[in-house]
Amino acid sequence: MRAIAALLVAAPISAAIDAYYKIDTPELVAYKTADEIRQSATTLAYDLMTFYKGNQSGQIPGMLPGPPASGTGDYYWWEGGALMGTYVDYFHLTGDASYNKVVTQGLLFQVGENEDYQPRNQTIGLGNDDQGFWGMAAMRAAETRFPNPPPNEPQWLALAQAVWNTQAEPSRWDEACGGGLRWQRQFFNNGYSYKNGTAPVCASCFVACILMRAAAIANGVFFNLGAHLARYTSNDTYAQRAEQTWDWLWNVGYIDNENWHVYDGGHVEHNCTDINRLEVSYNPALLIEGSAFLYNYTNGDEKWKYRINTMLASYLKEFFRDNVIFETDCETREPPCTTDMLSFKGYCLRWLAVVTQLAPFTRDAIMPVLEASARAAVRQCTGPPTGRRCGFYWTKGGVFVDPGIDNTTGAGEAMDVLAAVASLLIDEVEAPVRADTGTSIGNPNAGLPDAVGGMRRGITAADRFGAGVVTVLYVMGPALLLVWICLDETQGVKKAKDVEGQEVSSSQAP
Repeated sequence: MRAIAALLVAAPISAAIDAYYKIDTPELVAYKTADEIRQSATTLAYDLMTFYKGNQSGQIPGMLPGPPASGTGDYYWWEGGALMGTYVDYFHLTGDASYNKVVTQGLLFQVGENEDYQPRNQTIGLGNDDQGFWGMAAMRAAETRFPNPPPNEPQWLALAQAVWNTQAEPSRWDEACGGGLRWQRQFFNNGYSYKNGTAPVCASCFVACILMRAAAIANGVFFNLGAHLARYTSNDTYAQRAEQTWDWLWNVGYIDNENWHVYDGGHVEHNCTDINRLEVSYNPALLIEGSAFLYNYTNGDEKWKYRINTMLASYLKEFFRDNVIFETDCETREPPCTTDMLSFKGYCLRWLAVVTQLAPFTRDAIMPVLEASARAAVRQCTGPPTGRRCGFYWTKGGVFVDPGIDNTTGAGEAMDVLAAVASLLIDEVEAPVRADTGTSIGNPNAGLPDAVGGMRRGITAADRFGAGVVTVLYVMGPALLLVWICLDETQGVKKAKDVEGQEVSSSQAP
């Protein structure tokens, strides 16, 4: 492979930093070869895996420690899927297969009883966005020829199709607000009335906490996954539904028709007009990447080129400082960034890197921010106990922020830096493949009734009564649980999700 010029600089905190990241001098920009970037990414991938316990005996494959309600960690179910997707990209970009068995185990363990990433033990808090992040990880595995599961296991493409199919059905994409997915999947879940985004943190009253909790990007994920499936399968139905989703976001005002900012959502009881103008980096990044897939799928449709260029310009202005990615709404304001938000930078950089492959006209705008962000990210990876622990604040000139002062040194932050560095290798790898050159087996009916072991019956009166009982027990139950939920919100945590512990035996962490 040809060598590429990329920017990686680290602060001179210890000799270990120089050794791990191959930095010549801290004062000068060091131009590195692809092999040196791979070596840096390998170190970052190793450090990130130390946060994951799912491949250890007695732990749950696919899950980061959590959820907060369990007292075992800060992470919700969806972020395990994001972690798996990060390692899928890591393998694609570096060729290092060290974690492939761990990733395959995690992605397959969480598929659920109907092989659609809706495991029953997540029902009480399963959001469309949560399911979607697992589906996107499976889709990325198909597009990068990540090693296929054994024939008796669900396949990557079929899993992505199952997620999309379950979300495309009328019970999920309903007529409230003229269309769109709700945040939560079940009608009895908190947040069911919220479409496409995060609600304000509960800060004033108990009732507001119950009605307005948590975060989602349900429609952005659905749009993005549909765009990927359209290009991979050449099935135009996916593209039509993706465009319908874009149009809905535009018409309802979640994409600002003037400045192209992407807002978080609204409530169906207000016809989605009570727009929460919170802006987080991964909402527009998802739409930009999905648009690039549709631009490529349509052989250069000017409509998608215009949308990419216009939203990208707005995005780079809003979420970058001197070309370094910056989570604007929480790095500069109170309350501080949530555990979820601490992982957004990495997804955005991964998606932007792929955009340069599918929409090459974006390269001159995107490559400088990938390079500057990677440089800034690595420079602050100087924290204890290893001397290379990574934090969240990349625009402070290489300063690692003590987690005792600001608790930002976990799995999300490590994912961010790994993604930033590995994305510099995007020119070294092929673009996402299509079905004609891919190896993953699909099933266009995956996730639909009879697709896996029998017909899923519709919701009956008995189901609704039972769900109501569950809701009363869960939501209106012990007062201490509800107090915890509100306190949790005020501290910026996304949402409480139950998980049933399950002991498994697996290999030790690599």
